[in-house]
Amino acid sequence: MNVKLTKANNLLLVCLLALVPVLADANTLERVRSSNTFTLGYLPDFAPFSVQAADKASGYAIDLCLKIADKVKTELGLPGLQIRYLPVTATDEMSAVRLGKIDILCTPSSPTLERRKAVSYSVPIYTAGLSAVVRKDASEALLNVLNGKVARTGPTWRATVNSGLSNQTYAATAGGITEAWIRQQMRLLGVVATLVTVENTAAGLKLVSEGKADAFFAERMMLQNLISTDYSAGNLVLLDRIFEYAPTAMAVDRDDENFRLLVDTTLSEMYRSGEIEQAFDKYLGGASATAKKLFKVYAIP
Repeated sequence: MNVKLTKANNLLLVCLLALVPVLADANTLERVRSSNTFTLGYLPDFAPFSVQAADKASGYAIDLCLKIADKVKTELGLPGLQIRYLPVTATDEMSAVRLGKIDILCTPSSPTLERRKAVSYSVPIYTAGLSAVVRKDASEALLNVLNGKVARTGPTWRATVNSGLSNQTYAATAGGITEAWIRQQMRLLGVVATLVTVENTAAGLKLVSEGKADAFFAERMMLQNLISTDYSAGNLVLLDRIFEYAPTAMAVDRDDENFRLLVDTTLSEMYRSGEIEQAFDKYLGGASATAKKLFKVYAIP
C-alpha cells in the first residue's frame, strides 16, 4: 500500500512540476483572466505621474493605466475585474514586470537598450526633458554655463565651460540615465567636479537647498511640481534650459506581444480622441505645441 501511495505521490509531483513552466510562461491576459485581477505597478513618489493615494494611486500615468484596464475588461469580458495597485521601487520595478508581479509598470521610464533586455515598452506616453535646479545665490559663472550663455567657439569656449563647471558638486538620481549623461558630459569636457547620487527627486532638491550640492539634474516636470509644492517660497530656481529630451513609456512583459498590442491600441486611441491632451491639462499643466505634434507621431494608425 505504501509503495503504491509513494508512486502516486511521485506522479502527482511530476505533473505539478510539469505545469510550472506553463504557469511561468502564461501571458499577461491569461494571468489576468485566471485571477480576475489587473495589477498596476507604480513608483509612489513620482508626482505628477504616479503618487501614493491611500491603498490606491493617482497621477497622469495612473489615469492612462485605468483606461488600459477598461480595455482589458472589455477584451476579456470581465466587468467585475479587480484593480490592484502595487508600489515598486526604482531598483525592483523592471524585475517586477519581468517576473509577473505586476501586469504593467504605469510610471513611465526611458526604454534604454539595457532595460529592453528585461522588458518591452508601450508607445511613448510622455517626452521627458532634462533640466537643472540651482540655488538663487548660485555663481554667475555656473549659471552662464548651465543656461548656455557661453559661445561655443574653439579653445576659449572649452576653457570657459570648464571654469564654470569645475569644482562644483552635482546631484542626480542613482542609476538613471541622467546620472550616465552627467558622467559622460564630465568626461567629454574634462570637467573636474563631484557627482553625488540620491534616491529620488525630493532628496536631490534637499541637497541643493541645504547647500550640499550646487545643481540637481532631473526630469523638468517633476522638478517643477516639487518646487511649487515644497519650495514655493524657498531658495531654489528651476532653469529654463532643457539639456536633453527622451520619450518615456510604460514597461510590459517582454514576450507578450498580444498584451503590448492592447496597451498600444488603447494609448493610440487616447491620442486620436484627445483624451491624452485632457490628461495633460489635468496633471501636467497643459500640452505644448511641440507635445501636440508628438501626439500624432506617437499614435499608431
